[in-house]
Amino acid sequence: MKTQQQHPAQFSFELFPPRTPEGIAKLPNLAAQLAVLQPKYFSVTYGAGGSDQDGTYDTVVSVVEKTGVEAAPHLTCVGSTRAKISALLQRYKAAGVKRIVALRGDMPATSYGTGARADFHYANELVQFIRETEGDVFHLEVAAYPEMHPQASSPAADFASFKRKVEAGADAAITQYFFNPEAYFDFVERCERAQLKLPVIPGIMPIVNHAQLTRFSAACGADIPRWIALRLEQLKDDKAALQDFGVEVVTRLCETLLKAGAPGIHFYTLNQVEPTLRLWKNLGLPMPLAAAV
Repeated sequence: MKTQQQHPAQFSFELFPPRTPEGIAKLPNLAAQLAVLQPKYFSVTYGAGGSDQDGTYDTVVSVVEKTGVEAAPHLTCVGSTRAKISALLQRYKAAGVKRIVALRGDMPATSYGTGARADFHYANELVQFIRETEGDVFHLEVAAYPEMHPQASSPAADFASFKRKVEAGADAAITQYFFNPEAYFDFVERCERAQLKLPVIPGIMPIVNHAQLTRFSAACGADIPRWIALRLEQLKDDKAALQDFGVEVVTRLCETLLKAGAPGIHFYTLNQVEPTLRLWKNLGLPMPLAAAV
């Protein structure tokens, strides 16, 4: 993984816009506890339920105000218009945002932006539009799928799609979560052969709930190795034991990736502090005194 070893390791955390009053109330403390670990940035997923950007914008502003850490909104484009995307970019630029996670996204539940009004269909079109209209104002992260996007027709077609995003102007990539490190290594090797020089940062999902992980994985195409699935099924009624097992599995995965030269880790926190903090401690990552208390 020579190409990846050229990039300095960075660590970042994903949050999602809270969907309940309780979640909104907890967000500042949640972000503050994670910010003590001095991440490169927080990413914030597309609005509540994926319906609009209001929840994303509010969360980005809140996180930056409470922590001082950079925040990167997810910006999805499918079914949208150039005018709407341009307006969102101006809104984020006015808020001081310098980093965006540029994604295709799913079709919206409402009728807005569908049919003939849609100007975007793929993430590479969004990346190209941002570069053409905003130049290098934003650092652009895109998604990578070491185990193939669930809607791709083949691994070759999926990688060709990724390559188009890079050629359109992506600065870095964050992977879908995975549990088989060989899938990541294979993807990086394909990037090297294709002369794609950008960092490909592993996205890592803590294991905290059997049903939730199974549901997420079925939707996004992430493979749960059979031995892990069997152990999770065995432990599903013992929350503490399941989470202990999950921490062991994901710690080993992260250790393998970092030892092999992966340029950091992007943690999908699920808006929880403890699972990510346990992984952080196990990996021996820098632990400021305030976080160790």
